[in-house]
Amino acid sequence: MAKLDVVIRHGEIVTGAGSIGCADIGISDGIIVQIGGALAGHLELDATAKLVLPGGIDAHVHLSVPPEEEDVDPSWVDDYTSGSAAALTGGITTLGSMAFPASGETPLAGLEREAAIAREQTIADLFLHPVLDHVTPQVLDEIPKLLDAGCNSIKVFTVLSNFDCQVRSYVEAIRRAGDNGLITLIHCEDYALIEDATARLVAEGKSSLRYYAESRPVISEVVATERAVAFAEATGAPVYIVHLSSARALEVCAEAQSHNLPVYVETRPLYLHLTRERFEDEDGAKYVGQPPLREQQDVDALWAGIRQGVVHTVCTDHAPWSLAAKLDPAHTITNLRPGVADLDTMLPMLYSEGVRSGRITLSRLVEVTSTNAAKLFGLYPRKGTIAVGSDADLVVFDPELTLTIEGSVLKSNSDYSAFEGWQVTGWPEVTLRRGEVVLRDGEIIGQPGSGTIVPRGATNPL
Repeated sequence: MAKLDVVIRHGEIVTGAGSIGCADIGISDGIIVQIGGALAGHLELDATAKLVLPGGIDAHVHLSVPPEEEDVDPSWVDDYTSGSAAALTGGITTLGSMAFPASGETPLAGLEREAAIAREQTIADLFLHPVLDHVTPQVLDEIPKLLDAGCNSIKVFTVLSNFDCQVRSYVEAIRRAGDNGLITLIHCEDYALIEDATARLVAEGKSSLRYYAESRPVISEVVATERAVAFAEATGAPVYIVHLSSARALEVCAEAQSHNLPVYVETRPLYLHLTRERFEDEDGAKYVGQPPLREQQDVDALWAGIRQGVVHTVCTDHAPWSLAAKLDPAHTITNLRPGVADLDTMLPMLYSEGVRSGRITLSRLVEVTSTNAAKLFGLYPRKGTIAVGSDADLVVFDPELTLTIEGSVLKSNSDYSAFEGWQVTGWPEVTLRRGEVVLRDGEIIGQPGSGTIVPRGATNPL
């Protein structure tokens, strides 16, 4: 019998469709070539009593500083190398990072510039989302060319001050994206309502981050989400609502989905595990994200949304700051550093708090952390599943390993975790990216530059 490169033995194989049962997996040239049957490998990994999951796909991370801020704020602590290390530690093998444009830069130029940086650094596989800022005729003309360049997405922020003054151009961008097999990611918060709420709080002397949730009220997310749904209905183009945080905004999306509109929903760990009371803590600023933490009823609604299939993905929106930067006493509701680093912990916490608690099934976990993102972002079935012919992006996952989260020992260069001290059961033991062992027993083995920027096809409806 000819030996394959790698054989994973005796693990329980789980996909988004359910458990395949215990079977050996054979890997050659980075591809899964056989499941079950007689196998021999140069490297054999024993997965007895372990789960074998598809590598996670986190479609929403920030691993580069926007070009205009590169020389301004040194507190951004992860690049593609350290971000990859965090991801692979947490069972995430493919990342979707935001590519912000330099001044006057078109989407294709921005992708080329960012890709050149990423290719030197990344260990995980990677794809990039070009962010649209000033939607000029030249930018619109490039959107139909993105898919040929291996990119099937654009990103839009309704919360930017210049969004409303060029909203017609944004609608046209979303239309052209949909007409050409692309999906549009939308950050849904309303600029005017946030500015109004913030100004009122400041006038009342309530400018500390203790009042952060009030400065970005739920209604600002609801209104922007309604507009995103309207864009999808008016153009027929698929939209992907990033980091949705509230029950009311989720209801808007569920209603749209009931009418077969192509509206897809992402949430993130902050909104599944924490509530707004954290802002009352002395170190409450470390929990600041956009949108803010919400109420327990919102947490419950998001878990239900995952269970029911209304929420399609769980991604981190990984934004890596140092703790000192987050807790800067000069920060107020008008001046802050949003986001947290949680690539190391997202999948283990979702397993521990979701699957083990009975909130969601194991197959649903695989769907929202891998399969659905692969389909929406044009990677399926190359990625997002365990099947013959797919990339051997695999996680040998120990469902009984219990660890306490300590930000200082995580692989992200961020020196804290929003979930510091949480006891989590279920962690990756081995992570393979295209058949190469890149994490084993908590240690990163993969080398910077060994990851690839993965070309994508057209988005697939779920």
